[in-house]
Amino acid sequence: MTASTPVSTPYSRETTALEVVRDLDLTGRRAVVTGGASGIGVETARALAAAGADVTLAVRNPEAGQRAATDITGTTGNDRILIAPLDLADLASVATFVRTWDGPLHMLVNNAGIMASPELRTEQGWEMQFATNHLGHFALATGLYRSLAAAGGARIVSVSSAAHLRSPVVFEDIHFRQRPYDPWLAYGQSKTANVLFAVDATRRWAGDGIYTNALMPGAIRTNLQRYISEEELNQMRSQSGGGAAYWKNPEQGAATSVLVAASPLVAGVGGRYFEDCQEAGPNQPGTRTGYAPYARDPEAAQRLWEVSEEHLRG
Repeated sequence: MTASTPVSTPYSRETTALEVVRDLDLTGRRAVVTGGASGIGVETARALAAAGADVTLAVRNPEAGQRAATDITGTTGNDRILIAPLDLADLASVATFVRTWDGPLHMLVNNAGIMASPELRTEQGWEMQFATNHLGHFALATGLYRSLAAAGGARIVSVSSAAHLRSPVVFEDIHFRQRPYDPWLAYGQSKTANVLFAVDATRRWAGDGIYTNALMPGAIRTNLQRYISEEELNQMRSQSGGGAAYWKNPEQGAATSVLVAASPLVAGVGGRYFEDCQEAGPNQPGTRTGYAPYARDPEAAQRLWEVSEEHLRG
């Protein structure tokens, strides 16, 4: 597949994650799914497990992770489901996860996130959504680089959102120290960072056989919306072109993540943005689909990588 050929698949917004892996055999491959205890994370993990992968649920709450693992084993028959504690807002927790990981890693699904929260900050003073959604996953991926490179053809899945259309990364004030805090601008900025990460990770690591893509899973009712009122959710529905029919169930919401993580249709492809199981094009004015040009700008992607490294160095 050439760099300019868009990825086209036989799947759609109604496709479920299990349908994507129906004919795949992932036996012998290892996957990490952050936020794998609920929502689209557990359905992503379930589909990968159903295809035979060894799956580690990287979760803040190990008890919830164990319940999810038991459920996945019960529905797939795969008992190679592990639980590992991971708090993406805590760099010590990320470092512990990285230090205890051993051997190759074929699929890293950066799925966990926080959405439109009140103003919260990490112990370093970083804005919590940027710290969790981007910096924690950046630290995880870079920390696991050797394991990803050892896998041969590893994939990183960067779960973004159409909310990235709300804001570029505002490098002059990432952490809202000068501008008034806005939960949606903070969320949008962090989701743009997820796309930019995919762009520069592919530039840096494709030569090592590591490919990274970003995606919009769709609108799914999960714990991610715990900070959002029903009124705001209804407004989102109307802006997105419909009522309840617009919303996907978690099994459908996980499909694009699983496609990017495991499908041979995405082999050797990186730095792109997917939605509804298809590669998406640029956003068109007046729509909420496709990617913002600033989210795939290679200069912004490289700058974000360098800024992220500076954060991690302290």
